[in-house]
Amino acid sequence: MKILTHIGNYFIMLKLTFGKFTKWKILKQLILKDIDTLIIGSLGIVSFISFFVGGVVAIQTALNLENPLLPKNLIGFAARQSIILEFAPTFISIIMAGKVGSYITSSIGTMRVTEQIDALEVMGINTHNYLIFPKIVSLSLYPLVICISMFLGIFGGYIAAVYGGFSSSADYIEGIQMDFIPFHITYAFIKTSFFSFILATIPAYHGYYMNGGALEVGKASTVSFVWTSVAIIIANSIVTNLLLT
Repeated sequence: MKILTHIGNYFIMLKLTFGKFTKWKILKQLILKDIDTLIIGSLGIVSFISFFVGGVVAIQTALNLENPLLPKNLIGFAARQSIILEFAPTFISIIMAGKVGSYITSSIGTMRVTEQIDALEVMGINTHNYLIFPKIVSLSLYPLVICISMFLGIFGGYIAAVYGGFSSSADYIEGIQMDFIPFHITYAFIKTSFFSFILATIPAYHGYYMNGGALEVGKASTVSFVWTSVAIIIANSIVTNLLLT
């Protein structure tokens, strides 16, 4: 029953978030600040992980192609499929749940602990809209981060496969182009859009409705990461079943 209470409060929070809007002049500054923190601030870690994991995927694929009859272009094909369909959208989103989600929960939770949210409400500000809406808008740019992740993952696979001696440049590029289905890109961005909404709202919920002091802020961040990851995995399963089956 407790989980049903949380689900109900979550949807009430969403309704209030899109209720009374803060003045655009203030909202614009909050959105730009969140874009800088949540999107631009995440490019470094996403780029680093994407490049090296792409390389690992290519190397592991190459090491499993022991049969000499199997063409070397399968390395590029496997790297492309795994990165576009699952690694970039889903795996990176779970990592972002730890980085971005924890930041959102702790920042809003700290405001709750220090009674800054109460002060904003006394001034007649819709704190749901003021605190949560800018994060939803800024994370709507999250698919751009995933696009960069896809490119760097495939490029990392190219570097690992070609310079590691597992495949020629022509074979890897041929594998990337082989049996390419454009809808797979669309599918990846559709589910990334769902993930971006989850990344913005579930951590915000845990931060906004937390109780206690500084210790509870840390606990709320941990719980937020767990439930955000669970929601991303469930959403991934649902979207995959709807769009690819």
